[in-house]
Parts: sequence; C-alpha cells; structure tokens
Amino acid sequence: MSNGISIFAAVVDAGTFAAASDLMEMSPPGVSRAIARLEAKLKIRLFNRTTRSVSLTEEGRRFYEQVMPHLAGLEEAAAAASGGAARVRGKLRINLDPVLYRNILGRRLDRFMDAHPDLELELIARDNLGDLVMDGFDLALRFGDPKASTLVARKLLETAVVTVAAPAYVRRFGRPEKPEDLVSRMHRCLEFRDPATGKPFRWEFHRKRKHIAVDTRGRLTVNDPSALLGACLAGSGVAQMLLIAAAPLIAEGRLINLFPEWTDERFPLYVVYPSRHYVPTKTRAFLDFLVEMTNHEQKNAAS
Repeated sequence: MSNGISIFAAVVDAGTFAAASDLMEMSPPGVSRAIARLEAKLKIRLFNRTTRSVSLTEEGRRFYEQVMPHLAGLEEAAAAASGGAARVRGKLRINLDPVLYRNILGRRLDRFMDAHPDLELELIARDNLGDLVMDGFDLALRFGDPKASTLVARKLLETAVVTVAAPAYVRRFGRPEKPEDLVSRMHRCLEFRDPATGKPFRWEFHRKRKHIAVDTRGRLTVNDPSALLGACLAGSGVAQMLLIAAAPLIAEGRLINLFPEWTDERFPLYVVYPSRHYVPTKTRAFLDFLVEMTNHEQKNAAS
C-alpha cells in the first residue's frame, strides 16, 4: 500500500495522472491502476476523474490530510539521518493575495531567502483561495475571513479600510465632507469587484458603533488592486482600499485620507495551510517569518 500512497500523493501534487506518471517514471495506465488498487483496498473513491481534470473527493481529501503528515515526517526523518534536519530546503508554493506582495512581503522577502539559501519560493498571486491541496500550495495568504473548512487558518493582522483620493481629484471635484456626499453624481467612485460574488464590494463606513453604507454607483469597476491604485493615483476617482496599502502613499502626499474619522472598519489577513498535525520545516520557517513581519507592521501602524 505504501507505493500506492506515494503515487496518490504524486497525483495530488502534479494535478493529473499524466503529470504524476512523469514524476514517478511510470506509464499513465500504471498510475491509474495503482490508484484503482489503493481505492479498492481503502474502499473509498479518492478522485473525481474527467477527461480534462482530476480533483479530490471529500473522502480523498480527508485521506490526504491524514496521510501526508506521515509522509512528510518520514522525509524529514530521512533528512535527519543524513545530517540535514536543521536545513530548510525544497520548494514552498504560496497562494498570495495580490495586495500583499507590493505592500508588505516584497520589501522583506530577501532577508528570509538569505537566511534559507536551500529553499525555493514560488509566489502565485490569485484573487481567490481555490483548492489549496489540489493546486499544490503549501500555504496561502489571504485578506478577509476564511470560509469554514478543514484548513488551518491563523490570523496575522488586521488593517483599517480607508477612503482615499489623489490631490488632483480633490482639486477637480472638491473634497467630500461626509461619506454620504459620495452618492452625488458630482463625485466619481472606483468600484472593486469581490471575487467571491462577482459584484462590487459595498462601501461601508465605521466610526465606533456607528456604521453606514453608501450606494456609490461607480461607473468604473476593476478586479485588480494595481488597477484600482493606478486609477486612484491618476485622479480618476475616489477609492476604498486597505490602509496597509495606502499608508505610504498618504504619508508621501500622493493620496488623501478623505474621512480619517471613519476608519474603524477592520479587514483581517490570514495564513491558511492544510494540516495542524504536522507542519513541514519549510512551512514552519515561513510561518515564523510571517509572524515576525506582521508583528513589525502592526507596531509601525500603532506608532
């Protein structure tokens, strides 16, 4: 059964039977037969198979989460026996919120990579979590509260939501005095599409216990944080964005925080990963780096 489990893990990592056959140096029919034998022994169906894709069944996902910590533990035990236990090595694939690299991760990542020269990082920017296991990610960094799942979710920080505009916009259209002024056609609001719903995020304003929602009716909608930021900096409209992204630009005078008294709404950043029973050394090292980095960010925000 151990060989079948290794082939099962290769299919999950590779995403298809054909790609797994290359990893295992087997023929695709050989991989298919090995999975069929494993399913027969376990008396469960591990994969949903179509002509174009392979995905884990719920039973297959539970089996993966149970067995992978043991396989990873065996690999690290072998590394320990060869004197390599203390080294962080291999490839770490990270599903990354597009906002994060530009505003937090990028300027500190070199220090982490210098500390772990045998580790290879692959950062994939996506606007949604997707299937962390089948997509082959070791962990994900996402803004917003995660949906209930078997994944481990750990909150790293919270950041305020701010409403901003460029000085050029304010010179042309005037500065709104209160959030309700944004309903007026005198102002232009930039909408950001929620990848979970396909609709623009609702504009909310929080001040202590008072919450209001404003129907901004923006005519320009984007789904990319860089496009939102670029349009806002160009003076095309008012935008709502995370303070962690806007703070340096506000400090430089390139953006204006229009309603500094309405910034009590908070948006969390989570790290999400598959197993709480066993976390590989490479993942633990990156988690430690994230905690240190986000603690530093929060201290800077508070000062």
